[in-house]
Amino acid sequence: MKKIVASGKTVEDAVRNGLTQLQVTEDRVKQVVLEQPTKGFFGLFGAKEAKVELELIPDPMLEAEQFLREVAGTMGLQVNIDRKQTREGTHLSVTGSGDLGMLIGRRGQTLDALQYLVNIVANRYSDSHLRIVLDAEDFRERRRKTLADLSDRLAGRVIRTRKEVVLEPMSPHERKVIHSQLQNHPKVKTFSKGDEPNRRVVIALRQ
Repeated sequence: MKKIVASGKTVEDAVRNGLTQLQVTEDRVKQVVLEQPTKGFFGLFGAKEAKVELELIPDPMLEAEQFLREVAGTMGLQVNIDRKQTREGTHLSVTGSGDLGMLIGRRGQTLDALQYLVNIVANRYSDSHLRIVLDAEDFRERRRKTLADLSDRLAGRVIRTRKEVVLEPMSPHERKVIHSQLQNHPKVKTFSKGDEPNRRVVIALRQ
């Protein structure tokens, strides 16, 4: 936790001076008054300024982004992080130089693990639950399209062969893509079976 001691003619002045040093707004700090101002003799001799201690309150999203930059740095990557709010929560999109595939991993496994850790870091500093979706070089959208196309192809196979298809183990997010893509299909249905992390989607004929 970053702390500073600031002074001023009044407590309010001391707080303002401290906020200027930290370059934050008042809602981002905890304040403790260390010394009240005194005028001294005849308002001249022995006068003392007010002193306050300001402790910076961590911003959950900034902490999460800093954690992400540090992890990327250990991989030799310099990254830029774009933040936006979506219906799913806060979306962090990573771009940068170097092989960002290192952050994504095989079929997004590293990205999923980083997303889990980033959520832990952010929620450590938040009073309310935050949900962060982490992406790198639009991997999530590219993967969604790949899974949607795969769903349609496998649905066609199930109809032709009249045999159900069991997919490889997937994350909850990826299973949701398959279920959503085929939920209104007139001839096939989907369901999941197995336990995490080996839970799989099954595509079968509707009865």
